[in-house]
Amino acid sequence: MDSQTLHAYDSNAASFADDWLAQPAPDDMYALLSEHFAPGPTADIGCGAGRDVAWLNANGFDAAGYDGSAGLLEEAQRRYPTLTFESALLPALDGVPTGQFQNVLCETVIMHLDPGDVPAATARLLALLRPGGTLYLSWRVTDDASQRDKHQRLYAAFDAQSVLDACAGHHVLFNKTETSLSSGKTIQRLIVRKP
Repeated sequence: MDSQTLHAYDSNAASFADDWLAQPAPDDMYALLSEHFAPGPTADIGCGAGRDVAWLNANGFDAAGYDGSAGLLEEAQRRYPTLTFESALLPALDGVPTGQFQNVLCETVIMHLDPGDVPAATARLLALLRPGGTLYLSWRVTDDASQRDKHQRLYAAFDAQSVLDACAGHHVLFNKTETSLSSGKTIQRLIVRKP
């Protein structure tokens, strides 16, 4: 994970958490998860302040959240004290068990990685799945060159084909560029099932 991005989240965790919870619910994403996810152990990688972990658990998915920001994990645990949150950083995700999850959610996280780390991160997310498991992966689309926002968070520009190449041998169920109903940003959504 990009160090400046991590520092931004740690330094402003409460503010980011408040902003995310004030946004409209990501009902477009939730509809896709309801359609493609199956009951079973679920990991939210890059869970932030825990909003989506709470939705997953409330909708029949036994979910745990993982994030690299200690500040965001504190916010998540404070807001949702009965749910499980643990520390893990992409692309390695040390400590997150391989082959154990029916579902993996990674919503708008990989664009905070160096572009060269995106294929390895994608492969690691797929490795978390049990056979027949499903990955929902999305990222904010940045055209031309990578850039940073006012908080110094990295928004990497990378070719979507590099992500698709990392999914070779898996079944692509959904692949579309859309405007997120929650953030209003242009994102790429990819849903992939492990054979």
